[in-house]
Amino acid sequence: MEETVKSGTLLIAEGATLPESLRLETAPYSYGWRLVKNLDLKSFSQIINQAGWNFFYIAGAIETSAFGSDKKKTTRKAVKMLLAKLSSKGFNCLEITQVESRRSLGMPYVNVSAHSRHIQKSIVLFGD
Repeated sequence: MEETVKSGTLLIAEGATLPESLRLETAPYSYGWRLVKNLDLKSFSQIINQAGWNFFYIAGAIETSAFGSDKKKTTRKAVKMLLAKLSSKGFNCLEITQVESRRSLGMPYVNVSAHSRHIQKSIVLFGD
């Protein structure tokens, strides 16, 4: 069953280096990305911090919109556009902050906002 993307949803890049103590249940979402199923943002962050790792929050929301009448498919299309933007910057995690269904001139669309996140051991972003 396909998972619903909503505010607070986390997506992690496949192959991302993670602390051993982080036991994730994930589901495939998009090529190279997995949706976290078993942890909310607070629990996820606590486990990473307890392991001595860092969970960077990148300021500045990234947003995109996609047109379509099927909310689930349209949301998926919008999230895939966000992931394409994120992949080019090297971040390994995405936090969905808002999913809104709207209409413009009678056409339904979904607006998705997110923040780039990055998990790593070093306290210096992209450090060794």
